[in-house]
Amino acid sequence: MTSAMFPGSFDPPTLGHINIIERSAKLYDKLYVVVADNIAKKCLFTAEERIKLIKDNFIGLDNIEVLSYQGLTVDIAKQLNVDVMIRGVRALADFGYEFELAMTNKQLLPGVETLFMPTDPHYFLLRSSAIKEMAAFGADISKMVPKNVAIELSKKVVSRNNF
Repeated sequence: MTSAMFPGSFDPPTLGHINIIERSAKLYDKLYVVVADNIAKKCLFTAEERIKLIKDNFIGLDNIEVLSYQGLTVDIAKQLNVDVMIRGVRALADFGYEFELAMTNKQLLPGVETLFMPTDPHYFLLRSSAIKEMAAFGADISKMVPKNVAIELSKKVVSRNNF
């Protein structure tokens, strides 16, 4: 059985993330979507909320498992016994960062390969941080995130702006 993992913060999950997950799930018997639960990083959504937002888009797909982790990505890769880490790249700047990360991971866990998956051109400009900012200013983000994410993001933004 071949398995891979797609790690990330997914704060919030975008249509670009969903696209990478869908495409990756076709390549592997098992795909773990691993949500980073980094207490040092200030996320809008909790790890549990991000897991639910992702899971709700893949109901009925048995080869996708969504979970969270704290710590090094290579440690969860070892624990899950995966052979491949999938990393989405949008542009050359993404590739430079992701390449350095892949080389570091390779030193820490030589048996795991990194697969760079270019984003679908429809989602080339999607960046979670920009989407959160646009949502805070009331922009229409419905073409950038799944419907469930747009609903939950608008609730979060409204509750934050009421302070």
